[in-house]
Amino acid sequence: MKAGRVTLLALTGAALALSTAAAGDASSRPLPLRPLPALTGRALAARYAAERAAIESAARGTEDPRTSQRLRALAAPGRTFLDFDPRGRAVEVIGDLATARRVAVLVPGADTTPATFDSRGTASPGGGARALYAEAERLSPGARPAVIAWLGYPAPATISPAVLTTGHADQGARALRPLVSWLNARGAGVALLCHSYGTVVCGRAAKGLDATDIAVFGSPGMTVSSAAGLHTRARLWAGRASGDWMRYTPNVRVLGVGFGADPVAAGFGARRFAAGDGGHSDYLRPGGVALRNLALITLGRVGDVTR
Repeated sequence: MKAGRVTLLALTGAALALSTAAAGDASSRPLPLRPLPALTGRALAARYAAERAAIESAARGTEDPRTSQRLRALAAPGRTFLDFDPRGRAVEVIGDLATARRVAVLVPGADTTPATFDSRGTASPGGGARALYAEAERLSPGARPAVIAWLGYPAPATISPAVLTTGHADQGARALRPLVSWLNARGAGVALLCHSYGTVVCGRAAKGLDATDIAVFGSPGMTVSSAAGLHTRARLWAGRASGDWMRYTPNVRVLGVGFGADPVAAGFGARRFAAGDGGHSDYLRPGGVALRNLALITLGRVGDVTR
């Protein structure tokens, strides 16, 4: 029996054995969805002010000095959050959503929380979104993009049964769909840029989603056997850096555990984009080919994406 299959069967057993405990884990419980404001400058400014107050309140309410410091950084002048919940949600906007012609929604993966929203540089949602916005501005000055760093769901921990299943991803998908519909109401082109476990979220949300592009990178799978199984009109892109350990993940799905076929495989049906030679956390590193290609996808300049 192949080592990958032995590993998956062991993980399956562990996931099933721990399912009762996982069901009682507070991090797995759905967070209530909040209504989105009107897509106008005034309504967005009011929402940003309210979320800043919520972040400041959370920072005051924690007894951990390190967490408090990290949360206070999110409320710094000039930062604009569309949504915040200390239990597992932080959604930051870079750029002007009220006038943006193109919007990228960056969907992060496991081990991401409001307290770690900035803590790992461009491997974190905040730092990655800022790097993406800067690269898009560099490539197309005056294009007026916006980037949303979307921790819109309680992401699972890497060392947990939940990271092997779609429970958290399904919560994320339920929150991601109305966000995309809200952005489309003003006619902006929306690209989903999905990393690691975030690609599972995007896969679960993809059916009928009115996005122009879905780009997945560092993906363990999207719970389908091919791109056709996503039932989306969006252009599907997939990339993996040569140094990404995710290439060793068994691409199978058994009893709801695992995420199926590899999106970068030739037979999956995604458009491949060059992702360079970095590791699993390096896709949004400034100067890298992956960042450039993701910015081009954000801008809708798909003919310039390198393969």
